[in-house]
Amino acid sequence: FNCINRRQFLLYGAGAVSTLALGSIFGSSSSFAGQAQFAQYPRKRIVGLSELKTDQPIEFLYPNDDPTYSKCLIVNIGERAGGGVGPAQNIVAFSGICTHMGGLLNKVYKPEHKAIGPCPNHLTTFDITRHGMVIAGHAVESLPQIVLEVEGNSIYATAVAGLIFGGPTNPGMMFR
Repeated sequence: FNCINRRQFLLYGAGAVSTLALGSIFGSSSSFAGQAQFAQYPRKRIVGLSELKTDQPIEFLYPNDDPTYSKCLIVNIGERAGGGVGPAQNIVAFSGICTHMGGLLNKVYKPEHKAIGPCPNHLTTFDITRHGMVIAGHAVESLPQIVLEVEGNSIYATAVAGLIFGGPTNPGMMFR
């Protein structure tokens, strides 16, 4: 049985730290700064700009017409938001299904906090000014944001940023 002495321990430790430091300095070939990827779906008209009233959400189905996985809401929150569209970047849309266990969120918009929730199942609440990030509760994933485009007076849904609860991929991919 042969133990290493203090000098060998320090030598091996310094070698390990140097290896890790050099790896982080030079990076790996798989590290890159890229853009977020979205699940692309057919473009769908949701509502007209003039039809949206501040803090009054409108429900719609996207990316398909299956109410089980496609309940969403669009709302003019009255202030600039991450991923917002429109002249003031204050119109956002999100999945109406909680990322924790699939609780329905379409009726729990809180205008005073610019939040969706709490989820009726386990009380998760999402901040819709910050891309649907979790404020409190059991969910660990942000609420999937519906990517919107404005053309003239119409607002269109074009993609989903995030995984909609209920499957290994987003619904449009599951049911094609």
